[in-house]
Amino acid sequence: MVGGAVRDKLLGLEVADHDWVVVGATPEELMAQGYLPVGRDFPVFLHPHSHEEYALARTERNTARGYRGFVVHSAPDVTLEQDLARRDLTMNAIAAPARTDGANDLFEPDFSALIDPFGGQQDLQHKVLRHVTDAFREDPVRILRLARFAARFPDFSVAPETEALMEEMVADGEVDALVPERVWQELARGLMEATPSRMFEVLRTCGALHKLLPEVARLWGVAQRADYHPEVDTGIHLMMVLDMAAQLQAPLPVRFACLGHDLGKGTTPADMLPRHVGHEERSARLLKGLCARLRVPTDCREIADVVAREHGNIHRSSDFSPAAVVRLLERCDAFRKPQRFADILLACECDARGRLGLDQSPYPQRPWLLQALAAAQAVATDQVAAEVMAAGKTGPQIGESIHQARVAAVRHSGCFEPAQAG
Repeated sequence: MVGGAVRDKLLGLEVADHDWVVVGATPEELMAQGYLPVGRDFPVFLHPHSHEEYALARTERNTARGYRGFVVHSAPDVTLEQDLARRDLTMNAIAAPARTDGANDLFEPDFSALIDPFGGQQDLQHKVLRHVTDAFREDPVRILRLARFAARFPDFSVAPETEALMEEMVADGEVDALVPERVWQELARGLMEATPSRMFEVLRTCGALHKLLPEVARLWGVAQRADYHPEVDTGIHLMMVLDMAAQLQAPLPVRFACLGHDLGKGTTPADMLPRHVGHEERSARLLKGLCARLRVPTDCREIADVVAREHGNIHRSSDFSPAAVVRLLERCDAFRKPQRFADILLACECDARGRLGLDQSPYPQRPWLLQALAAAQAVATDQVAAEVMAAGKTGPQIGESIHQARVAAVRHSGCFEPAQAG
């Protein structure tokens, strides 16, 4: 047993997936025992009963920049230590020898006889993220993976020599060769970790953030509005927002929306400071480019666009009239996609609570707007349309009548004080 399964076992964490490496065997030997070949780029097989992955020991040699520039060598003479040497971090380069348990030819690892040629156990004890060998530099995805592990294990530090190596890789242009799909894959995984801010901290320290997400990197050093905490700049605020999203166990589309909601503040013209006038539309434009570049999935892209454009209005919605609230619901497409609107509100709550001293504060706009939406949804739109058509009206007049009926429903829903409802 190798990799994350051994690492998590040693950390006392639940082991989700078992990864196995087979030394001294050929593909033909495994297939003769019923193993199913599934590896496209290197020899990986599924166990005939457990369906867990078994990979033949292999070495890798970099032949070109980027994730795909590798030549894989797998043969019976490849040793376990050679296989472990190609791995990214020492904590992932520990192996537990295994033997069959006698039932269904399943394997059981022996954690009392660990094979640890690169000091992974010591680094786990000292909570250090350290690269295994200089081969780390051959795959720039490993920078993203290390940053993701930093988000998963926020109390782990990056070894100084590993940090220096990552800085060299960035300076040499290695991260420029990363394909968008891998960047998004690792970014999405990192956003879903316990402390997403650590991923961005690591990427920013080594310079990779400026290469991969320049729109995000520009936010550090940009002052927040004066009526917020001036000692917290926009980059720090963003990190607090992402960690709040993790604290509230938000799904990936919400966390990505949190990442992109304030991008426009990094390009605020001087005459629009300190209030960052117009940053919502600038954020939406920057997000569009970022999403196209990384090929962000549609569900993440759509909610991020709405949050970027409307989060300021949602924050101020308690001051809106019933008509303004309905217009906000319409712009957010809340009637067609109510669940997405609930996620939009969750992203806005993360933004509001991702500030010094406000992490425990309520966000009344969220339940209030959901109540307003429920009231507007209760309008029998088919009946309204039928009545308007019976009066000989069509087209835009039907839509306007439905809009007015929803405004009236919101006005009388109990969401507003009497003076406000008027």
